[in-house]
Amino acid sequence: MASRNWKLITMPFNKENPITVQVLGICSCLAVTAQLKPALVMAISVTIVVALANVIISLLRKTIPPRIRIIVQLVVVSMLVVLVDQVLKAYLYDVSKQLSVFVGLIITNCIVMGRLEAFAMTNPPLPSLCDGIGNGLGYGIILVILGTLRELFGSGTLLSYPVMEKIGAYSIGYENNGLMIMPPMALILVGIIIWIQRRKS
Repeated sequence: MASRNWKLITMPFNKENPITVQVLGICSCLAVTAQLKPALVMAISVTIVVALANVIISLLRKTIPPRIRIIVQLVVVSMLVVLVDQVLKAYLYDVSKQLSVFVGLIITNCIVMGRLEAFAMTNPPLPSLCDGIGNGLGYGIILVILGTLRELFGSGTLLSYPVMEKIGAYSIGYENNGLMIMPPMALILVGIIIWIQRRKS
């Protein structure tokens, strides 16, 4: 049982990654990764929402009429997203403004709804929790990679710390690449990650 739960957590990191394998959650992935901090916050937010939503739906699964299961799932996810959004506004207001509508759009994120329908509706709470954590972290890994590359080479910083300036890159002629902070570059980077991953397998 423990090994199965561990697999549920670790499989989405690579072989079943929601972004690079299942191609889910691409919109927010492209929109919030120009800097590392909002990418991290978005990754944590989605992980919390999908993990808790999985547990709640798993606990309720036997009492939910099939006809209204999608409505119930949306209500649960909406409640969790509102709570996350309010916490962000209270404690990380600047990041909340950067994320803009994308926190609210977690409600319709394909990863969240997909895990509820494909896993939580047919599995007990603990495996559902593990599945939610795994898929949230799998999504988060890609966001962190993109946020790191785009901020470092697009702005010369990491978490607003001037990395390129500190290592003396500008003194030897390095210039920030403005294309890195534009949405098309996020799509190109996702494509490169998918290519690398599938080439290995």
